[in-house]
Amino acid sequence: MPGHELNGLNVAYVAQLLEDYLDAPASVPREWRDVFERDGDVLLALPGLRRLAEPQAPRPGPVVARATPAPPAPPAPPSQRARPDRVDEPPRPGASPMPVVPAVAAEVVVEAAPSTPAPAPAPASAGATAAPAQVVRAAPPTEERHVSEPDDELLGAIAAAARLVKAYRTHGHLAARLDPLGSEPIGDPALDETRFNPALTPELLERIPARLLNLSVEGETLKDALPRLRDVYTGTIAYEVEHISDYAERMWLRQAIESGRFRRPLPAEERSALLARLSQVEGFEQYLRRAFLGQKQFSLEGLDVLILMIDEAVECVAASGAHQVVIGMAHRGRLNALAHAVGRSYESILREFEGERSYDALVVDPEGGTGDVKYHLPASGTRATRAGEIDVALIPNPSHLEAVDPVVEGRARAEQTDRSGGPGLHDPTVALPLLIHGDASFAGQGIVAETLNLQGLDGYTTGGTLHLIGNNQVGFTTDPFEGRSTRYCSDLAKGFDVPIIHVNADDPEAAISAVRLALAFREEFGDDVVIDLVGYRRFGHNEQDEASYTQPLQVARIESQPTVRQRYAGQLVQEGVLAQDEVEAMETSATESLREAHERLRAAIAEAPPVPPPAGEPAGGPPTGDAVITAVSGDRLRALNEELLRVPPGFAVNPKLARQLERRNDAMEQGGIDWGQAEALAFASLLEDGIPIRLTGQDTERGTFSHRHLVLHDHRTGGIFAPIQHLAGANASFEVFNSPLSEFAVLGFEYGYSVAAPDALVLWEAQFGDFANSAQVVIDQFITAGRSKWGQTSRLTLLLPHGYEGNGPEHSSARLERFLQLGAQDNIRIASPTTAAQYFHLLRRQALDATARPLVVMTPKGLLRLRHAASSLEELADDSFRMVLDDPSADRERVRRLVLCSGKVYYDLVGHDERAGAHAVAIARLEQLYPFPVDAVAALVASYPHLDDIVWAQEEPQNMGPWRSIRHRLDDAARSSFGVSASRYVGRPWRASPSEGYPTAHQREQDRIVRTALTGAD
Repeated sequence: MPGHELNGLNVAYVAQLLEDYLDAPASVPREWRDVFERDGDVLLALPGLRRLAEPQAPRPGPVVARATPAPPAPPAPPSQRARPDRVDEPPRPGASPMPVVPAVAAEVVVEAAPSTPAPAPAPASAGATAAPAQVVRAAPPTEERHVSEPDDELLGAIAAAARLVKAYRTHGHLAARLDPLGSEPIGDPALDETRFNPALTPELLERIPARLLNLSVEGETLKDALPRLRDVYTGTIAYEVEHISDYAERMWLRQAIESGRFRRPLPAEERSALLARLSQVEGFEQYLRRAFLGQKQFSLEGLDVLILMIDEAVECVAASGAHQVVIGMAHRGRLNALAHAVGRSYESILREFEGERSYDALVVDPEGGTGDVKYHLPASGTRATRAGEIDVALIPNPSHLEAVDPVVEGRARAEQTDRSGGPGLHDPTVALPLLIHGDASFAGQGIVAETLNLQGLDGYTTGGTLHLIGNNQVGFTTDPFEGRSTRYCSDLAKGFDVPIIHVNADDPEAAISAVRLALAFREEFGDDVVIDLVGYRRFGHNEQDEASYTQPLQVARIESQPTVRQRYAGQLVQEGVLAQDEVEAMETSATESLREAHERLRAAIAEAPPVPPPAGEPAGGPPTGDAVITAVSGDRLRALNEELLRVPPGFAVNPKLARQLERRNDAMEQGGIDWGQAEALAFASLLEDGIPIRLTGQDTERGTFSHRHLVLHDHRTGGIFAPIQHLAGANASFEVFNSPLSEFAVLGFEYGYSVAAPDALVLWEAQFGDFANSAQVVIDQFITAGRSKWGQTSRLTLLLPHGYEGNGPEHSSARLERFLQLGAQDNIRIASPTTAAQYFHLLRRQALDATARPLVVMTPKGLLRLRHAASSLEELADDSFRMVLDDPSADRERVRRLVLCSGKVYYDLVGHDERAGAHAVAIARLEQLYPFPVDAVAALVASYPHLDDIVWAQEEPQNMGPWRSIRHRLDDAARSSFGVSASRYVGRPWRASPSEGYPTAHQREQDRIVRTALTGAD
């Protein structure tokens, strides 16, 4: 494009393209890159650059007036991205994530006027846009203006300077001094200004105005600005933000980083307070090691500033109006966090150590402490900040290091949600989720990626999580090059457009500034931020581990390394902020506080009367579920059904679906209420009772098997409407979301939500029951063991489709046997309802029972529309959940064999050809499998006086399903009869895989099982 083709109509456009090119060459079309790199006429045609390239004659200096560019508009918050507008809401502001990029601010250069008056300027052409710069220069009217040849060297230097600035922003972290152990950074050749062509000599640097490069560091020329730019990007703090695709976020971060807005020099009193805190952190670890030699504490030493960063995060979010900080972390440094981040007393922590010496030290603790090791336990407290009080909660975590991540997110989301009505009102400013990761686990454990993926999803966003990686530069004994394929442990976060801040753990002030920047970014954009705190581990994996066996060189460096407290104290003394005796007084005070607390604890233990160890868990009271009234009047259910089918005027439901939904009106009077309708009526009645509900899972809004349809879609406009969120009499919220294709993170999230919202019924549905395998850690460590280990329980309900229908091994079994194996001490409930009414009453009992326990439901697939599994209105209005269902057609005087079963196989038994002639056989269903209904089964068996055979029939192989968990219960019931001494098994033989892979083989095996159960012959 020849330079003479530029005019007032397009010069501003080209100037903007040039600015984009200087910022990121790849961001402009290739043809324009070719123009800027090869066509000097175009550059010279742009005001400002043309003048810069001209030889400069001495003259009075110009006065430069610059307009301040408007800050870029932030993107729409995550909850407003990509979700279609609901028909009952106005279009959401900012629904498009594309930010509006402000135009480049105009720059006017006014020079001193000569003595000869200047002619009037020519009028601007109509419609012309303002050029980036306007130069008003007087000249004698008869003098012909001379245009000099372009300065090719200077133009090349400007292009090189743009690449240099880009290199510092993109790769400056490679030259940053991040390792407190002193390893040399690898650097990057692109950061060397002398390697460009032309080389950026001091003379050229002085000729390049810094303003042309959009720098936010101070300096009129690049020569002035470059040292400051180098300090910003290659000091003890470094940044990776250029991978972020959102323009507004990228620009905001550049300006915040380069301006130093969040890294101002700290006042003396604040620096003194940091040292005092470091003295407490270090003193705590050293006291424990001296007082309890050989006991595990998983010391924080080497990452001491982590506590200071938590302190700063608490202060920042409290100032922004937050009510709670929810923290998740593994074992390293956890005891220090319990004491100093949460505020748990020294005595309570020291008691845990004394408990390893004396049982009495624990049992006299009113908080218990016998459920888990001390570095897994939860705690909560109230912190006083400059802005007022704020709650801090440290969530319990098992040894699966990152398993707590989604649990924290779910708990924070619950705290942020107003559940008083509608779809729930989410306010992310209420709580901050703060996750503390390990360097090896952040890179190595897939749950981290699953959790990061939740950050921008409507049903899971928490308005931004602060991730702090405690980077020890080693795993247990595994070096970084053995544990990850990336340069940094934090690189995973780049795939989620998350900004990353690296900081040297021996620079407390840099660590504080990193937190301030991160939380300001969260407040502005509502997104996650990762801070990689690069430190070391002063001892082995634990205090009994010898690290020099595997990392001898690193250990040698650490042994000669002063602690961060010693280094910072020396710095403050040298700078005159503190005197040496003040530093020593801080150290002494920290140690004395611990010693005094330990003495008080020892005295309390000595004076306490001995307590005998408990024989076991105290026996619970009678089940409270039997007292719950789950029936709902018919008139009320009819009214709710009408509301559940009501849509706004003009809303066009898919015609095929509309006919299916219309049949629900007929079912209310004629019978045939199916699974989806019964579920919707149960939910709606609970909302009127004031019970909030949250339902999530894969394809949950519609249902995997197209049976639910809680969220309707207008087939003409794509708009959505959920009638259940607009019930006139609802007194609580109903949240329903399709989840990502994840089980581990999503189930962990829902567990965290349910613990924080004990008033709510929280349900998670697997696409198929065996998909819960991927969330086994959450099931084992949190859902089934949380009450025993940490005193936590919830009403979390798992809906797991289960049943053998010839779909192969992966879509048949929800692995019922695993849940039965985990059932103990009344920790969970397991049910397999076989009718829509039973499911209706089970859901209502789960929500209304005064005793909260997790519930695992084996939900059906083929039964969802089976006529025999449907129910009548009377069964919903007049009945309750029954743990055992007897055979309604049995003649008790004729029955000799009682077949007990659970789930879908019941309908195979009663529908088989042999059933009609099996008059001596009764078929009963076990609807609740755990806690086992001992009395109900015993009563059932006793009601058949002439039994000589009790059969347990199941679809699952003999080593799976309920048989091995309930056999002893069935035998006990059998012995209560007159003619049976034990029960016997009918089902698939022992198998390594749950079911057959071929439909024909499945049908043959299913027929064999049913025929054997009914006739006694294989």
